[in-house]
Amino acid sequence: MGRLSTHVLDTVAGGPAANVAVELYRLEPDGRRTLLTARRTNADGRTDAPLLAGDDFAPGTYEIVFHIGDHFRATGAPMADPAFLDVVPLRFAMAQDGHYHVPLLCSPWSYSTYRGS
Repeated sequence: MGRLSTHVLDTVAGGPAANVAVELYRLEPDGRRTLLTARRTNADGRTDAPLLAGDDFAPGTYEIVFHIGDHFRATGAPMADPAFLDVVPLRFAMAQDGHYHVPLLCSPWSYSTYRGS
């Protein structure tokens, strides 16, 4: 069975980003987006449960939307007004069962991701 997890790392503070709003969408071939779940990260920067797991997991194209601007405003990190990065969408595809881990490493000025396991 497959599963999808995520976490958010604040590279300004050098640690996990707590209380970040995270939304997961499935992207349909006709371009529609279907919201599957909306969560917040915990003190470790992770969601308390996988974004997808078990029977809910299916190969396809997805988008995780990270609301990092709110996090950096709450922590008092130096930011532009308006924020250079406020909401970060990551589109990716899952082709098979397995553990897909899609983290976000971010600052108010940059972000990166990778497929972890």
